[in-house]
Amino acid sequence: MARLTQGELKVMRLLWEHGEMKPAELQARYPEPIKNSALRSHLATLLEKGHVTRRLVGKAYFYRPTTRKRSAFRTMLGELVDAYCGGSIENLVMNIIRSEKLSEDDLIALRRLADAEGEPPPPAGGGGRKR
Repeated sequence: MARLTQGELKVMRLLWEHGEMKPAELQARYPEPIKNSALRSHLATLLEKGHVTRRLVGKAYFYRPTTRKRSAFRTMLGELVDAYCGGSIENLVMNIIRSEKLSEDDLIALRRLADAEGEPPPPAGGGGRKR
């Protein structure tokens, strides 16, 4: 899967969250001001990389994601693990635990998740990070 830049990822997040949109709608929802030409450049690149498709309705193109959010996440996580953790998921988890200063409750919750073997995770909203 072709890598997403930060700008492309912002466009993809909007499409994942809101579904098919035309450029004017994307521009209105973009997290910071963006020029039309920059947005259209992101869309053209995403189209070329195969992350989005578009369809013409009247005079407007509507864009929709073809890459699933989970698939993009797995690709980016794999790159992160390879680049910063020597390909080791264990190193990634240890770095997260150390750098985020997880609370005892967070560590217990992680242990429960690790022991749950295939069971769905509990709903979010419990303990949080303590910094």
